[in-house]
Amino acid sequence: MSRSILVIAAHPDDEVLGCGGTMAKHAQNGDRVYSAILAEGITSRDKSRSREKHTEQLSELGQAAHKANNVLGVQSLKLFDFPDNRMDSLDRLDIVKVVEDLIDQVKPDIVYTHHSGDVNIDHRRIHEAVITACRPIPGNHLVKQVLFFEVASSTEWMTPNSAPSFHPNWYVDISETLQLKLDSLNAYEYEMREWPHARSVKALEHLAKWRGANIGVEAAEAFILGRNIES
Repeated sequence: MSRSILVIAAHPDDEVLGCGGTMAKHAQNGDRVYSAILAEGITSRDKSRSREKHTEQLSELGQAAHKANNVLGVQSLKLFDFPDNRMDSLDRLDIVKVVEDLIDQVKPDIVYTHHSGDVNIDHRRIHEAVITACRPIPGNHLVKQVLFFEVASSTEWMTPNSAPSFHPNWYVDISETLQLKLDSLNAYEYEMREWPHARSVKALEHLAKWRGANIGVEAAEAFILGRNIES
């Protein structure tokens, strides 16, 4: 039976870094995959936020996001414009309401989102908002599974004891879809970095193969299971 999958990420490329191979696998299995990116991903590079200064770059990044998600077989991508790396300046409820609307529209069986211990503040705020929006209230849509992914150059950069560490307990074999993940990352050429940066295509390939070796397959993506409800 086809399932509805919703990936909620902070910035363009986070969705692919965290679960691109899994997204492609869902799509190949006939599931409906939806992607939502909440923050715009550019303006934190300046001391003060100015969308007008980066209109062209934001447009190009949006086009790259659509290209990357198309490679993975995503059915629909929604881009929002929360401030990049400034989501702690917002009322949490404002973020929760957007996520609740997404849950109401997509009615996902599975939600993938950020780990709570990432060094990036937007990742942490979105994690909190998703947990709130996915709470199992009688009469509301029930999200059966919530999974938290790792983002290279964010999750592993958090220092010990500063926040919860990423210790995966859920793995997805992406041996057959790893190349699609790497192709999708190449669509984000301006966001990716050169090896040996953690956010390089080569590093992501190594990570996928390491996570695969964790479970005895060629390549995998690792997650923390937040909730699982069996029907």
